[in-house]
Amino acid sequence: MRKSNVALRLQPSLFEEANRVAQAEGVALNQFINVAVAEKLSALRTGDSFQERVARADVGRGS
Repeated sequence: MRKSNVALRLQPSLFEEANRVAQAEGVALNQFINVAVAEKLSALRTGDSFQERVARADVGRGS
């Protein structure tokens, strides 16, 4: 897997909270951020998928 480096600027309070949660979960901050981004992307894709299904729905057909 190819990896990329990104300079991420977080508000100090957000950084501290993310760091605390990562430590509590027993993972590195980098891993925590990777999972958080993956979860957000998944949620957005799911929302898009539902919107596409709604657009294709035949409401008059019933259940």
